[in-house]
Amino acid sequence: MKKVLGAIALITIFAAFSWENKLKGTWEYMGGLYNGKKDNPPTEYALHRTYDDMHFNAYALEKGYKPERYEAGDYTLKGDTCIEIQTYSSQPTKLKNIPVRYLFAVRNDSLILKGTLPTGMVVEEYWKKVK
Repeated sequence: MKKVLGAIALITIFAAFSWENKLKGTWEYMGGLYNGKKDNPPTEYALHRTYDDMHFNAYALEKGYKPERYEAGDYTLKGDTCIEIQTYSSQPTKLKNIPVRYLFAVRNDSLILKGTLPTGMVVEEYWKKVK
């Protein structure tokens, strides 16, 4: 009986600490702060980021047009840190293949990313889960 209770206790402990990828899904940009200056989301189109287990893709979506992928890359999660490595950009960039660390928080359907880019820009972005 003690062995059975011990096994149940271990299973319960491991289940409580099971890892869930909180970024997985599609997120829409809702604005942010860049070096302390407020940035509102665009009104003519939407910006979406889609995360799977290890990769992300970013799209601009405008009504009547096909989604345009403007960024892609790989990411890893370690505790409350998201490390992104951009592998594709449709625009010239200094961030390609450079790890960028963000502190992230997911609350209900909201994602907050905070970090300092290699250029020195301090960013805080707000995203809403759309699926």
